[in-house]
Amino acid sequence: MLRFWLRAAAVLLWLLPASWCSTARLYTEDDPLEILSSSSLKPTVTNSSSAWLVQFYSSWCGHCIQYSSTWKALAQDVKDWQQALSVAVLDCAQEENFDVCKEFSIKFYPTFKYFRAHSPETERGTIYRGADREIQSVRQLMVNILQNHTKLEWPNHCPPLQPYSSVQILPLLGQRSDHYTAVIIEEPESYVGREVILDLLQYSGVEVRRALSSDLPLLDALKITAFPSIYLLHPNGSHTHLHVQKKLRFFFSSLLRTLPGVQRRSKSSSSSSSSDGQMVALQDKHSTEPWRDFDRSQVYSADLDSALHYLLRVELATHNTLEGEELQIFKDFVTLVAKLYPGGGSVVKLMETLSDWLLSLPLQRIPYQAVLDLVDNKMRISGVFLGAELRWVGCQGSRAGLRGYPCSLWTLFHVLTVQHDAMPTALDNTALEGDAAAVLHVMRRYIRTFFGCEQCGRHFEAAAAASLETVQSREQQIIWLWNQHNTVNLRLAGSLSDDPLFPKAPWPSPSLCASCHEEKNGVHVWNQENVLLFLRRHFGASNLSPKYSLTPPRLPAPPADPQPAQTHRHQEEERRAGGAGAGGGGGDRKDTERRTEEQPGPGHPVQTGEELGLRRTGGVAAGGAGGGAGVWILGLGFNSVDMSLCVLLYVSSCLFLMLLFFFFRVRSRRWKLRYSRLHV
Repeated sequence: MLRFWLRAAAVLLWLLPASWCSTARLYTEDDPLEILSSSSLKPTVTNSSSAWLVQFYSSWCGHCIQYSSTWKALAQDVKDWQQALSVAVLDCAQEENFDVCKEFSIKFYPTFKYFRAHSPETERGTIYRGADREIQSVRQLMVNILQNHTKLEWPNHCPPLQPYSSVQILPLLGQRSDHYTAVIIEEPESYVGREVILDLLQYSGVEVRRALSSDLPLLDALKITAFPSIYLLHPNGSHTHLHVQKKLRFFFSSLLRTLPGVQRRSKSSSSSSSSDGQMVALQDKHSTEPWRDFDRSQVYSADLDSALHYLLRVELATHNTLEGEELQIFKDFVTLVAKLYPGGGSVVKLMETLSDWLLSLPLQRIPYQAVLDLVDNKMRISGVFLGAELRWVGCQGSRAGLRGYPCSLWTLFHVLTVQHDAMPTALDNTALEGDAAAVLHVMRRYIRTFFGCEQCGRHFEAAAAASLETVQSREQQIIWLWNQHNTVNLRLAGSLSDDPLFPKAPWPSPSLCASCHEEKNGVHVWNQENVLLFLRRHFGASNLSPKYSLTPPRLPAPPADPQPAQTHRHQEEERRAGGAGAGGGGGDRKDTERRTEEQPGPGHPVQTGEELGLRRTGGVAAGGAGGGAGVWILGLGFNSVDMSLCVLLYVSSCLFLMLLFFFFRVRSRRWKLRYSRLHV
């Protein structure tokens, strides 16, 4: 029995550290909060320019584990408040934190303490003892913490939260300014105005103030009857009452963030000079490239075409050859686009031609130049065209390097997921049929293999590895990609890659889909049924705008023949003479090549091979191995290399059959000689 208990104790001691390690990481660096330790707690909260709300927890505490998701959601909800009040955690179960938790009198878990801004070193924080620890209650506690500061303690970057009176607001009517002034009129017990003020803390170009419904002179002057309401003073001196679909905090904040000129401040600098620099860059960009006005409620085929142009001609060009897994991934991607790309037209015909060529190709390795020749339509196939120009419309950025290709690639795959849902049989008779998440699996493998941003690919791969296997239907495929896109937007909001003119925010905005947004216990939530309906409509083929798209140029009509009868007789004579000998056939081939090179193709002016700087290959599959010009025979896609391979196979087959014939002929003679002797 003693030996049994010793073994059991040894097993427990062996398992206990493992369990600690598995639960100790309730919070990671990817969460929008600060993870403190014994060495960083005091330097962080002492004499800080902002207030702090810290949760002291234990990683083995069951309630702490269950509450961690709520605390993360709270930190995400007040992410833009960080310059005024920040959220943090400290794990008292870690040995290095034993002493600091004892020093701060932490007896139970979780314990919530808040520290005012500019706290002295002797400050040990104030415990929040409220029974309700839901997000809305804690968020309102944070507002109260800020308002309890004195003028000397007030956080450096926190705007005023007290209500303004009619005496302060009415004189502003009609005055010009360099920013918007939004006035939120609400009931005295409402927190909407103060929360919206803090939501816009990271944005420039707008100043938010609040007023109370008890201020009758203000209500009479502005003609406000419903609460909460928002009244906007424009920089040009005009003013108007803004209509909001739902009287919710998220709708007010989203409406103000989308005002022209309202921009998120960069994380690297919160000064006004940063915003000024961005505006200068925007003006410089617009002076060199024309700005294309667009409707945010539409998807533009120019963005999709530009995504394919960059993907096929730029991103894929970094791979000199395609073989093995890379070749298979590229085949699946081309097949997917050929079957699901909306609208038809020249781009679809190009992808179908490329798909047919790749699937019928017997080679396991092809050069990139062969793909490029077909994409550029070097064979002059009628109706095949992909514009060789980046023409962003809905994905254009305020300056070079922002949005563009990543935005268009997201849009392309959103469209493909919706098309897959609308046409469930489109992928029949392909290697992708039967897969409810075919678009996501192809997207995952493409980004992992070809996408130029390596770190972005790792993030997407981690997200796909964590949850992609749960997608079991085409509807879930649409929602998964939308949810992942919003997750990326939240992570990159305010970073250097965030366009100040198009700040990353939860999408769709209330202006695009008001029914997609709801509030539960004061917290914004998505109505996923309405989101699915919106995504189907927004990324559907009927919402695709051809505006700004490049169209294939018309081929010039052949010149009129003054003597058609004589020309016809001359062609008949040449056709009869074509089979007289090899010389005649070679002459016809040269004439065909000459006429092919003289004929202009879609999107390409009449140029010789030397002017193009490219050597025409003997066929797309040859990829530069031959020196002759490619010739398409009988309009079936066969070129000179294909015909040469056919001849080679024919000769080889003949030789093999002859060897078999002689082999069995000799065998038969030996058999006859052996069994024809008489036995005595």
